[in-house]
Amino acid sequence: MNYKRLGDYIHKVNRRNHNLHFAKLLGVSISKKFMPSVANQSDLDLSNYKIISKGQFAANLMHVNRDKVLPVALYTHNEPALVSTAYVTFEIIDESKLLPEFLMMEFLRPEFDRKAWLFCDSSVRGSLDWERLCEMKIPDISLADQHKYTAPYKSLLRNQLSYENSLADLQLICDTYIEDLMRKEPLKNLGEYISGLDERNRNLHIYTLKGVSASKNMVEKKTAVGGNRFSNYKVVRTSNFVYVPDTSRRGEKIALALNNDKPCIVSSRYTVFRVIKPDKLIPQYLYLFFRRPEFDRYARFNSWGSVRETFNWDDLCQVQLPIPDVKIQKAIVSIFEILETRKHINRQLNEHLQPLCRVLMRGVTNEVCI
Repeated sequence: MNYKRLGDYIHKVNRRNHNLHFAKLLGVSISKKFMPSVANQSDLDLSNYKIISKGQFAANLMHVNRDKVLPVALYTHNEPALVSTAYVTFEIIDESKLLPEFLMMEFLRPEFDRKAWLFCDSSVRGSLDWERLCEMKIPDISLADQHKYTAPYKSLLRNQLSYENSLADLQLICDTYIEDLMRKEPLKNLGEYISGLDERNRNLHIYTLKGVSASKNMVEKKTAVGGNRFSNYKVVRTSNFVYVPDTSRRGEKIALALNNDKPCIVSSRYTVFRVIKPDKLIPQYLYLFFRRPEFDRYARFNSWGSVRETFNWDDLCQVQLPIPDVKIQKAIVSIFEILETRKHINRQLNEHLQPLCRVLMRGVTNEVCI
């Protein structure tokens, strides 16, 4: 089996954002994908962050020994972005000898992660040094064969990126539609259209326990539900809303969700409510209003308290929003539903990329053996 030294084909790049041209900050997950950074950027100096451009790689060489995975990803977007200075950014020296997509496919193999783990140092963090990464070997096959094996991967990647771009467009439509309504429609107090609920799980008929995330979703908890201690938990029926009044520890966001699933129970500390005039206000439209970053900022600004700040029921009832004709509400909700469907398809495409690479690279190693 013929292999070649990785360091002969890659070199570091170290462009910094000194002129502050870019503001999109990304991280790299252990699933080897770029993701929005969780860092609070409000007071963050982005001038020293590294710029990553299309065709370049970013890798977090720390904690490889701990996670037994090398977090590395190939950047495929046209518009450059930023990554942490703790990351190593690199690119291929000569793409006539090694294709970026082929190298990324090699990085996605579990066998590569196992080798990276073995190459780690013995420090507390268990880092993988750049020099050690360069010493690792990759299969040695011709450029023509690299094109052959990367063609299915690139095709699926193009489809995934196409869907991803459409997500941004649809999200923009949803956001600007409501912003336009805020300017044109008379604003009404939300309290006229909602009512609080306090149904308890006294008969213990409901066993699905959920929480609420700051991303505005209901999250199932794995705790076994049994015994009388769950009899005081609140019941959230289908099409009911639930939110956590505490806003001081959730990254400037309010945890609020609409239950589109079967009835569940939540902590008694949560506030549950429903729309009492569905012929005037559609719950899904109200949910879109709640998802806006502007609502998070409003809720956070209007939270009160000392040690723990809360956005209580009276505060929620004072929220003002545009309530247009139901036909208009249904139109924007239908666009949102298309957006959610495409997000699901995009996730599926992402999930298929890694298994496809493993299968294709299995063929590469078999060919190299021959």
